Formats: sequence, C-alpha cells, structure tokens
Amino acid sequence: MISETMCRLGKHRSVIREIFEYSKQRAAEIGAGNVFDFSIGNPNVPAPDSVKAAVRELLDTQDDVYLHGYTSAQGDSETRRAIAEDLNRRFGTAFHENNLYMTCGAAASLKICITALCVPGDEFLTFTPFFPEYRVFVETAGAVLREVATEPDSFQIDFGRLEAAVSENTKAVIVNSPNNPSGVVFRKESVRRLAELLSVKEEEYGHPIYLIADEPYRELVYDSSLEVPYLTKYYRDTLVCYSYSKSLSLPGERVGYILVPDEISDAGDIYAAVCGAGRALGYVCAPSLFQHVIAKCAGQVSDLSVYKKNRDLLYRALTDYGYDCVYPDGAFYLFVKAMEEDAGAFCEKAKKHELLLVPGDDFGTPGYVRIAYCVTTDQITRSLPAFRALAEEYGKL
Repeated sequence: MISETMCRLGKHRSVIREIFEYSKQRAAEIGAGNVFDFSIGNPNVPAPDSVKAAVRELLDTQDDVYLHGYTSAQGDSETRRAIAEDLNRRFGTAFHENNLYMTCGAAASLKICITALCVPGDEFLTFTPFFPEYRVFVETAGAVLREVATEPDSFQIDFGRLEAAVSENTKAVIVNSPNNPSGVVFRKESVRRLAELLSVKEEEYGHPIYLIADEPYRELVYDSSLEVPYLTKYYRDTLVCYSYSKSLSLPGERVGYILVPDEISDAGDIYAAVCGAGRALGYVCAPSLFQHVIAKCAGQVSDLSVYKKNRDLLYRALTDYGYDCVYPDGAFYLFVKAMEEDAGAFCEKAKKHELLLVPGDDFGTPGYVRIAYCVTTDQITRSLPAFRALAEEYGKL
C-alpha cells in the first residue's frame, strides 16, 4: 500500500504545470517562437547585476564549506539579520534575526506555516481567486480550505461573505496581495476592516485567528502612489511568507522566509512550531549560497519596468478586442473573463491559435482565464493577432 493522496497528486499535476509541459511539447513540434505560452509565472527579467556580483564575490572570497555547507536549520544568522534590518528600514518595524526562518521559497513558507498551526478540525480561509496550491498545502496538513468569494467586479474583499465564513474552527486567513492570479492589491481601508473583523472574532471565540500574508509579489506594483499595506502593522497575529523568486528573479534558487513577529500570540511556541514543521517536512535549511547572496542584496529588486510595459500593452489590446478583465495593480497576470461559460473549452479553442492560457476553475473562479505576462514584450506583440482572431471567433469584433 502507498499513499493514495500522494499518488493522485503525482499523477495529476496542477493545471498550470500541465499547460507548461504541453508548451514544451508544442515548442519541440513547431518551434518555440510559434507558441505563445502564458501559462507559468516564471520571471523573464534577469536578476540585478548586484546579485551576479554577490555570487562572484562569494565564490572568489569564501571557502566551499561556508558557501555550500549547512547553515543553521532556521537559516544563516547574518542573512536573517540583514533581512530584518531591510524590513525595519522599509516599514518602520522592529524585527530581529530570531523573528525569521529561512525557507525554500514561498511555497515552502506556506506549507511550513500551515503545518505548524494545524490541528484536527481546523479550517483555513482564503479569498477567490487564489493560488491553487493553497488547497494542496491545507488539505495535506489535515485541514479544510474554505473559499471566500470576493466582490465580482473588483476582486476586493466582500466582508459580508467573510464574516459568514469565519467560525470557531477558523485557524487562519491566507491573504495574497498583490494577488495571483488577478493582480489586485487589497487597499489599506480593506486591510484595516479585515483586522478589525478578525480581532472581534478572536475575542468571540477565545483563540487566535492568524493572518498568513503570502507576499512573493509585494514589490511588483506599477503605480508609485499605491501602497501595499504591511499586514503586521495592522493585525497582531500575522505571519509573513515571502520569496525572492519574483523581486530578484530567482525562482529556481528557492530562497525565501517566514516572519514570526514578537507580538504574535504565543510567539515563542509559534516559532518553535515553524522550526518543527520545517524539520518534519524535511527542510534542513534553505540553499546556503543564496542565503549568503540575500544577505548582500536584501531590499534590492530586478528591473520591474518590463512588466508594467507588458501589462499596459496587453491590457489595452485585449480590452480593445472585447475581452473583459479587472485592471491589475501588480504581480504579472491578467485575469480575463472567458468568452464562454466553460473556461476550459475557451482555453482549448485558444490552443488552436497557439495561445496557452490557464483556466480559472482551480483558482476558485470559473469562467476566467489567467494570462501570465512575465514574457518578452516581443512575444506579447506577436501574440496580439492570435488574441484578436480568438475574439473574432466569438463575434467580439
């Protein structure tokens, strides 16, 4: 006997990965330049020169044991200290190295946090649309994921639905802003109201209800006047999950962190549970070389202007062609209404034009498709006739 759950997960990849694998197959058949793959959130801008310089300096000046050996399980102390100092400088906080636990990216951060908090009977809430792996992380920890529908025209929080969803069994609410797949940023007023509601519910039920802030896209916001609220400043019981995959264009290096603030309820035990969950899940330590790189590059970002250019180009063109989508403030996705009720069928028709899009059903929002515009601007420009032809099939032009 083997685990049926793990076997099922292994046999059926996420819909994003299925389309990504189809893209590689199709590229081998007709050439990569003829396939318009918008399936996966893989940054296409290079890491900053400072990252390359840091790697070279470390390789030239440090011994191999330091660079490639184990760090402490919770991460290199210099790295955690550098991250804390960067956060304090940017957000006016007072974090220190022992608030941080280094991880293999945001996925590991989320899975560790959920496992650390979870006991039988727990429920985790998240807002639609949401990253599909949340369900995997929650359910394999033995809990239940409850979807809370957002406002249909804006994807902002619907507080009536949220209040109805919170119960005595609610352990945490997962918040992703800027959002994958919509690009929406939750406004400061919504964050304040969310904090107030959860504080009332904590008092009512007599136990903490945690906020888990999933923040790999925090820096990917294209209006300089738009603030992405830092949730620890609004709600005491907040844990932050972060990754350098997007901000520094390092998705394959698998480095991120969990932040456990001192003010969180039972902070010492929560941090210990995070360490214990990392141990139980087999995360001995995050990749050592890139922990040391982060120590030198914390707070820096890649050239994100390319994503703004891509967003503006694609959004203007698609809306001109009759597509309907909420304007994305950040991340690098458009979440677009399919031109028929069945988003999967719409994506199959798009394939005939070599457009590879992701149906929104697994994101908790049927009838939509996700378009990842973290591709070359040239690919977007060349894909526009295909998007136009697809709209024409549906009588939009």
